[in-house]
Amino acid sequence: MRKFYRTLRMAVNALRRNIMRSALTTLGIVIGVSAVIAMMEIGQGSSSAVQQTIANMGANMLLVQPGTASSGGVTFGSGSVLTLTPDDGDAILRECPSVISVAPVVRARTQVVYGNRNWVPLYIYGTTPSFLEVRDWQDLQEGESFTDREVRNGSKVCLIGQTLVRELFQGESPLGKELRVQSVTFKVIGVLTSKGANMMGLDQDDILLAPWTTIKYRVSGTSATTANQSAATSSNVAGVNTSINSLDQLYPNLDNSQLYDQPSAIQQADTPQPIRFANVDQILARAESTEAIPQAIRQITGLLHERHHIRPGQADDFNIRDMTEMTKALASTSYLMAGLLLCVALISLVVGGVGIMNIMLVSVTERTKEIGLRMAVGARARDILRQFLVEAVVLCLLAGGGGG
Repeated sequence: MRKFYRTLRMAVNALRRNIMRSALTTLGIVIGVSAVIAMMEIGQGSSSAVQQTIANMGANMLLVQPGTASSGGVTFGSGSVLTLTPDDGDAILRECPSVISVAPVVRARTQVVYGNRNWVPLYIYGTTPSFLEVRDWQDLQEGESFTDREVRNGSKVCLIGQTLVRELFQGESPLGKELRVQSVTFKVIGVLTSKGANMMGLDQDDILLAPWTTIKYRVSGTSATTANQSAATSSNVAGVNTSINSLDQLYPNLDNSQLYDQPSAIQQADTPQPIRFANVDQILARAESTEAIPQAIRQITGLLHERHHIRPGQADDFNIRDMTEMTKALASTSYLMAGLLLCVALISLVVGGVGIMNIMLVSVTERTKEIGLRMAVGARARDILRQFLVEAVVLCLLAGGGGG
């Protein structure tokens, strides 16, 4: 212990005699270590930013669609039979821990008219306020979102994207204005912020959001397809409109006129009619993270099997799609960026180490007389090596303390 203390004191005295050289060595250590720390932090921050960006584009979103129907050996594809209800979405949110938000969706494709201008949006979605949370679209440019009460009441209010603002209002503020969707008047209560194109190049701002009850019962009347419904309406022969305009009525036949005798209470009890459920076209669910997607899929699948009474071995009446390609892109991008920044950090560390070794080599060369004198009085090579190693450790400690 005494020998170590004496060696430490000699190292400190040697460093004090060469203040400039010691300061430059310390600076080289600080720069090298700081470069490594900075590169690693930049890599971690960039990876988090990329993950957040891809998550905003829907990497942790699940799409639950109805199943397929078949007749005479012909399968009609996904969504050809309606099997999902809003209650399924509520159950998913309530009983699936890996899912943080859920939104049912009813789709439509028709013309939107304001004044003498019209536009057919890429998306007309009937949904709930939680749609904005699922799509990470909580911030509105102006106005406010519709509420669950307006969904229950089938209120004629809507939110529009930036493309609709540009095409229909052309510089005017759309807030409070009224536009028509398939002859149904909607009041614009909010404007969505710009989201740009998605991973497949489709314009996410070309969208109109409204309560799903309004879109289902007032606009589409049935489950909407991707066809332009306004085009079908305008194709009547000789301009004769054969459709009945009951779109402003939530329920038809309000004049209480009955074509047939109504069954009595006893007859209704003896022959009950099947209950008609309100179906939706799809359910959007948002998982906690991209890593929780497989667990969320298992939980949703098990829950829908139980709710839809699907026995083991039977075909599912639904299918779940996730953004697998986005997740793979996220992982590969993060790994590549982390690897590149680690290489840069290692190069910086090697350069700093070479600089420190250079300075120490110069220090040894300049002190050859001192080394010779010590060896002449009985010092061994390991004693000289210990002295220079202790000097290097003291420099590292000083650099670490100054950098911290």
